Order: sequence, then structure tokens, then C-alpha cells
Amino acid sequence: MTPVPRRILPVIVFSQFAGTSLWFAVNAVMPDLQRAWGLPPEAVGTLTSAVQLGFVAGTLAFTLSMLTDRFSPSRVFLVCALLGAGANALTVVLDGHWPALVALRFGVGFLLAGIYPVGMKIAASWYRERLGAVMGVLIGALVVGTALPYGLRAIGFATGSALSWQAVVLGVSVVAALGGLATALLVPDSPLRNRSARVRLRALDVIWHDQRVRASVFGYFGHMWELYAFYVLVPFIVATRLAGAPASAAVFWIIVGGAAGCIVGGLLVRRFGSARVAATQLGISGACCLAAPLMLAAPLPLFLGWLVLWGITVAGDSPQFSTLTSQNAPPEIVGSVLTFANCIGFSITVVSIQLFVHAAQSVPLAALLPWLAVGPVLGLVMFRPLWR
Repeated sequence: MTPVPRRILPVIVFSQFAGTSLWFAVNAVMPDLQRAWGLPPEAVGTLTSAVQLGFVAGTLAFTLSMLTDRFSPSRVFLVCALLGAGANALTVVLDGHWPALVALRFGVGFLLAGIYPVGMKIAASWYRERLGAVMGVLIGALVVGTALPYGLRAIGFATGSALSWQAVVLGVSVVAALGGLATALLVPDSPLRNRSARVRLRALDVIWHDQRVRASVFGYFGHMWELYAFYVLVPFIVATRLAGAPASAAVFWIIVGGAAGCIVGGLLVRRFGSARVAATQLGISGACCLAAPLMLAAPLPLFLGWLVLWGITVAGDSPQFSTLTSQNAPPEIVGSVLTFANCIGFSITVVSIQLFVHAAQSVPLAALLPWLAVGPVLGLVMFRPLWR
């Protein structure tokens, strides 16, 4: 077997981090947009949902068109990263035009479907033997990318320059473009790359009727109910205790904690298995939801520790659900099963984001956050055949 060049994995990890930084680029500067454009507090829910719906539409479009079979995956990644960076950068010239902003965020989500899943496909073509560990690192890179805009905002505060929201958005676009260029220039197509199988509707029947596939997929659905709603609500939660640079830094580190959850979880799989690792992390994140009424009033160190633990576990189970679904689905339709699972999962995030962001305008966080546990609880119940 031809050895994999050492640069391949670091470049893919960087590119995934860079490209997925587009996901929450606008969320990180929402307080500025609300002041400058007079946007209501619930606007963050609409914009995030637009990205999620764009991602679902893009995933289906890229999969059905089999674009990465017709063209080099690295070139597809490059084009999507450059177009996504451009769409994100256009935010700075909108001057408060709300419909255009929603449309741009949908477009960014659509193009992210040519970044995140395509990056995974590129990695899978190079690293078949240790794919589970590699996926943990790549999903960790996605989590860090999600946090990057908050990190840029925190750096601006910390250096005294107080980066404008335009500078944060443009900075994210530059990073995303660099990620696309890095992949195109340094990651050639793998000699082991295979054509993708066509999407088969039979995968939906397998998701529902195959006990083991249903367990991992519905566990994933429970995880998705909580994950992105938590990411959207974290700034609201942190703002109850912190402001300015400390608040942005706290949000950054809370989200970044998920990368540690992905990587450490991957290391623990050899000893405990994917199912137990996923169930444990899902259970802990669910417990963090239920602990909200106590933790919101706890001393600041305990409050921050609770949020960091929540950030670690809310994302750390994601690679294991994907791994288990890949292992349990029939080989000839595993791609279709993963596609439908991802699309349904991200559609669930739209529902939870809308519900929780709108409710947060009138319901105290102490009463609202425990309801995020509905996802983990139902997910654990459905996931029970694999971890009991």
C-alpha cells in the first residue's frame, strides 16, 4: 500500500477548521448587527436556521448530482470555500437589508455542504484503516472552526483594538479562502478514491426497521436536538455573567471544548467501544441541561466549569454516532443512510433553534434550558440496544 504523505491529514484538518468557520461568522457579531441594523434578538435564530436549511439543501444537491465523482473533490472543496468566503464577506455591504442577509446565510450553508462532507470524503479516501480516529479529529476541527469567529472577536477586545464586526466577518472569509487553497494545492486526489454509490430511498426503510441502525441514527437525532440550539444559546447564557472580551473568550473556549470531547472520545473507543463513549457523553450533556437552574446561580468558576463540561460532551459524541451508523448500515447503502441521517438531523436543529431562541425572549433561562434535555433523554432511550 502506498504510504500517505504526512502533510495530508494536517492540511485537511486545517482546511476543515478554516472552511467551517463560516458557520457562525454572523452569530459572533450579532450584538453589533442588532445595534447597527436594529435587528430583534430572535434574528440570530432565523439566520442560524437559514444556514442549517442551506446545508440540508446543499447536502442533497451535492449527493444527488454526484459532483465529487464528476470533478476532483479537492477542486469542489476549493470552489465552495471561495464562494462561501465571498458570500460571507458580502454581509459587510448589505447595510441592514434583512432578506438579503437571510439569503446569504442560506447560501453559506449550501456551500458548507461542499466543505464539511467533502472534506470528510477526501479524508476517507486517504485514511481507510484508521478512519474512526481521523473522523474524530476532523469533527473536532469543525467544532474549533465554529468557535473561531468568537475567538477573533475576543482577540480584538483583548488587544484593545475592538475589532469592528466587519473586520471579524472579513477575517473569517480570509481564513475560509485559505483553507480552500490549502486543500487544492496540497491534497491531491487519493489513488484509492472510489465513485460514490447513488442515493437509494431504501436507506429510509433501513433507518426505521433495522434495530441497530435505528438506534445509532435516533441517538444522533437526540444529540442534534441539543447541539446547535446550545451553540446559539451559549452567548445568551454567558451574557448573564460576563460582557465584552471575557464573554467572547468564554463562548470561544466553551465551544472549543467540543473538539477535546471528539478527540478524547476517539481515544477511549478502543477501551470502551463507540456505543459506551457516545452514551456517556450524551448522558452527561443531558445532565448539564437539567442542572441549569442550579448552575446559572452558582459561583462564577462553577458556572464556567459547567458550561465547559457541557461544551465538551455536547459535541464529543458526534463522531461515534457517525461511526456506529457506518458500521451497522448495509455496506451498499451506507452513504445513503448517512446522507438521510444528516439531512434529518440538521432539519431537527432548525426546529430546536427556532423553539428555543423564540422562547428565550420571554422564558427565563433557568426554566428553558432543562428542555434541551429532551433530545439526550429520548436519544439514550432509542440508543439503548447498542449500549445497554
